[in-house]
Amino acid sequence: MRPVQDAAETARRARFGRLPERVRLEDTVEERAATTPDPAQRAYDADEWLVRYCL
Repeated sequence: MRPVQDAAETARRARFGRLPERVRLEDTVEERAATTPDPAQRAYDADEWLVRYCL
Protein backbone atom coordinates (compact mmCIF):
# COMPACT_ATOMS: atom_id res chain seq x y z
CA MET A 1 0.00 0.00 0.00
CA ARG A 2 1.32 3.39 -1.02
CA PRO A 3 1.42 6.24 1.53
CA VAL A 4 -0.58 9.41 0.91
CA GLN A 5 1.25 11.95 -1.28
CA ASP A 6 2.09 15.28 0.28
CA ALA A 7 1.61 18.65 -1.47
CA ALA A 8 5.29 18.98 -2.41
CA GLU A 9 5.33 15.61 -4.14
CA THR A 10 2.11 16.41 -5.98
CA ALA A 11 3.55 19.73 -7.22
CA ARG A 12 6.81 18.03 -8.22
CA ARG A 13 4.95 15.36 -10.21
CA ALA A 14 2.82 18.02 -11.92
CA ARG A 15 5.96 19.89 -13.00
CA PHE A 16 8.39 17.06 -13.74
CA GLY A 17 6.10 14.07 -14.17
CA ARG A 18 6.39 13.85 -17.97
CA LEU A 19 8.89 14.62 -20.69
CA PRO A 20 8.69 17.96 -22.52
CA GLU A 21 7.21 18.09 -25.98
CA ARG A 22 9.53 17.12 -28.81
CA VAL A 23 11.21 20.00 -30.70
CA ARG A 24 11.76 19.59 -34.44
CA LEU A 25 15.31 20.03 -35.72
CA GLU A 26 14.14 22.74 -38.15
CA ASP A 27 12.99 24.80 -35.17
CA THR A 28 16.41 24.68 -33.50
CA VAL A 29 18.52 26.07 -36.35
CA GLU A 30 18.72 29.70 -37.40
CA GLU A 31 20.67 30.64 -40.50
CA ARG A 32 22.06 34.13 -40.86
CA ALA A 33 24.88 35.55 -42.94
CA ALA A 34 28.05 36.05 -40.90
CA THR A 35 28.78 39.30 -42.75
CA THR A 36 26.80 41.54 -45.04
CA PRO A 37 27.01 40.41 -48.67
CA ASP A 38 29.51 42.38 -50.78
CA PRO A 39 28.24 42.75 -54.37
CA ALA A 40 31.73 43.64 -55.64
CA GLN A 41 33.08 40.33 -54.41
CA ARG A 42 30.46 38.39 -56.37
CA ALA A 43 30.86 40.43 -59.55
CA TYR A 44 32.58 38.17 -62.05
CA ASP A 45 33.54 39.26 -65.51
CA ALA A 46 34.23 36.28 -67.75
CA ASP A 47 36.39 38.40 -70.10
CA GLU A 48 38.53 39.98 -67.37
CA TRP A 49 41.26 37.36 -67.76
CA LEU A 50 41.64 38.43 -71.40
CA VAL A 51 42.47 41.98 -70.33
CA ARG A 52 44.87 40.87 -67.60
CA TYR A 53 46.82 38.18 -69.41
CA CYS A 54 46.51 38.75 -73.14
CA LEU A 55 47.51 42.38 -73.51
